[in-house]
Amino acid sequence: MLNTKHKLIIGLVGPCASGKTTLQSDLEELGYRARHIAQEHSFVKDMWLRLTNPDVLIFLDVSYIVSQKRRKQDWLETDFQEQQRRLRHARQHANLLINTDTLNTKEVLKKVLDFLKEEV
Repeated sequence: MLNTKHKLIIGLVGPCASGKTTLQSDLEELGYRARHIAQEHSFVKDMWLRLTNPDVLIFLDVSYIVSQKRRKQDWLETDFQEQQRRLRHARQHANLLINTDTLNTKEVLKKVLDFLKEEV
């Protein structure tokens, strides 16, 4: 395991298949402390804050159609909309919002690193 060279905690939230797990892995490889917060599955609107209380909150968004292409899930668009509803509080408090529909994993990571360099 790499030594953490960055002290801040980066929280990652977003609907299923938005890229949270991949981004967490990519950030950790670079020594950042990233936490995937499964807010989309919680009925507690500020679970992201209670579980992690991150220094930086990043919201990765994805459309229903793209999420289904990335990972075939046994759910309806209404289920996806429910996840979006559960994520509303996190979205409102996010420091950075990235729609990942048209981005590859390297492009998402670059956006995050650019943001961290400029804003943190």
